[in-house]
Amino acid sequence: QVQLVESGGGLVQAGGSLRLSCAASGLTFSVYAMGWFRQAPGKEREFVAAISLSGGSTYYPDSVKGRFTISRDNVRNTVYLQMNSLKPEDTAVYYCAADQTYGHIRYATSKNEIDYWGQGTQVTVSS
Repeated sequence: QVQLVESGGGLVQAGGSLRLSCAASGLTFSVYAMGWFRQAPGKEREFVAAISLSGGSTYYPDSVKGRFTISRDNVRNTVYLQMNSLKPEDTAVYYCAADQTYGHIRYATSKNEIDYWGQGTQVTVSS
């Protein structure tokens, strides 16, 4: 059974940092592209970051580029999201995602296009 378990969320002041982790099990981690998405109350799920199988390629939307960094450890089967210079508009539930196709992570427009999702971790940024 595939499991993606996020951790590291919490409450932080604007300008602060958080590091999210997503531990994967039940799948061959190194053959999956990984990503992070977020969903704020009343809003659609939004793409945040993607990383290729080897970690050699990453992609971010303009809203987080330069502030967020995605990385992965294929020995620990874990993907990370380092979030710096956090803003109140970054407040959301953050979800980890896994898919065998990197393009699905980068360009997904619905939940159904992604192979696996985690349960999410709440990030709240106070002003």
